[in-house]
Amino acid sequence: MMQRLTIERTLTIVLFILIFAIAARIPVDTDTWWHLRSGETILQSGFIYTDPFSFTMQGQAWIDHSWGAQVIMSLFWNVGGYLGLTIYMAGLATAGMIFVWLACTGNGYLRAFAIVLGAAAAAVFWSPRPQMISFFLSAVILYLLLDFQRGKRDRLWFIPVIMAIWGNLHAGFSIGLILMAALIAGETMGNLFAPNREPKVSWRGVRKLCLIFVVSLAAICINPYGLQMLTVPFQTVGIGALQNFIQEWNSPNFHERQMLPFLALLFLTFGAAGASARRLTWTDFLLYSGTAYLALNAGRNVALFAIAVTPMLTHYANSVLEERSWVLRPQRRVTRMMAIANVAIIVLVGLGAAVKVLAVMTPQSVREALALTLPVAAVEHLNSERPPENLFNSYNWGGYLTYFAQDYPVFVDGRTDLYGDSFLTSAYLNTALGGEDYAAVLDQYGINTLLIETGSGLANALKASPDWEVTYEDDMASVIVRRTPLVGQGEADG
Repeated sequence: MMQRLTIERTLTIVLFILIFAIAARIPVDTDTWWHLRSGETILQSGFIYTDPFSFTMQGQAWIDHSWGAQVIMSLFWNVGGYLGLTIYMAGLATAGMIFVWLACTGNGYLRAFAIVLGAAAAAVFWSPRPQMISFFLSAVILYLLLDFQRGKRDRLWFIPVIMAIWGNLHAGFSIGLILMAALIAGETMGNLFAPNREPKVSWRGVRKLCLIFVVSLAAICINPYGLQMLTVPFQTVGIGALQNFIQEWNSPNFHERQMLPFLALLFLTFGAAGASARRLTWTDFLLYSGTAYLALNAGRNVALFAIAVTPMLTHYANSVLEERSWVLRPQRRVTRMMAIANVAIIVLVGLGAAVKVLAVMTPQSVREALALTLPVAAVEHLNSERPPENLFNSYNWGGYLTYFAQDYPVFVDGRTDLYGDSFLTSAYLNTALGGEDYAAVLDQYGINTLLIETGSGLANALKASPDWEVTYEDDMASVIVRRTPLVGQGEADG
């Protein structure tokens, strides 16, 4: 049995161990924390139907589209703390890339090259949030669809079951629908415009795909919010403030080195398809161009592009290599000594990965990492000194405050679908920038305390005002308190 542990298989195992180690990182994303708070609330009190975390939207209807993933995250957090969240994220990232690898073609060396490229492109946007479940399930759905398209196995009826589960985990279920729609449209166009070209899905297969799509739509609606769940993706992408002010919804910045793997995947796949004698299929064209558009429009979609295009790269690159007889023939067996050496390599890499993961999860390392992007010390000051409510906070820290300053309902956090464009732009952004009428907004919402960025327009304006006092300040955050609290705004209750 050990003699089947060839260099190719060893490389594959080592590759996924390294992907896990790379994906294991300290959770510094502010949105992680409101998701955790939601998960804990659901575990304690049941499903959430109205906003329980802010004072600006408290009691308003809210579709918690990630409720299932939030519960899972909370369980990992309750059992393992920061390490638990890290395992959640790294496990889903690795599992997703395994399904991408299964969807690839060619020998292990070509697959490994493509997976490294795809993982490097996607890793920029891996974070311990419900979207990691969508990353994993997107890879699973694509694998099932490509298996059907290539005539290998017909397991399409797994898809509605997966979509029913996905509809209770994250609004990224829309990705599954997009992938199905791309295959349906691509194979329809293939049958219409290239009827004699093989391989392609027959008309009967296209009809089955359409049926699976419709059943999947119905399956998504089996959730605590019913049909309303289908509207969430449209509500989210329709919020202009996302594209204008939130980094992950902006177009990628190609001046950053972390975008190089995405560019390499983009151009290498294009080049491989052009160099191959294999004709580009309509489905591949739609998947490539569609996911490229989404990725170029919003950086967070680079991960989807990596899932969809990595198998495509191997498909056409393998064709190029075979046409030129440049294919390395994989070993089927190795000597006993070589097998022992391969086992030793796997064990050593595994131990190294474990040490890396545990080393970055020490309390000191966690605190230092969090303090680089989140107002850890300022929140500690808030909790100890307990200035009066209501609190105006930076959008960038709303999620963190939701979990670590639970006595203070937030002004705003990452739930953009709840707050909407009007509130985010007029009530929040105009005020946060110290724009016209910021004082009126602070009065309107009864703001007595602010936790905002040091040096921001609003912070500078309030420092110059005799009505406000800075009670805490560091290089990142300032806590600013109204000298004479507005009537009816007492201290936060314990």
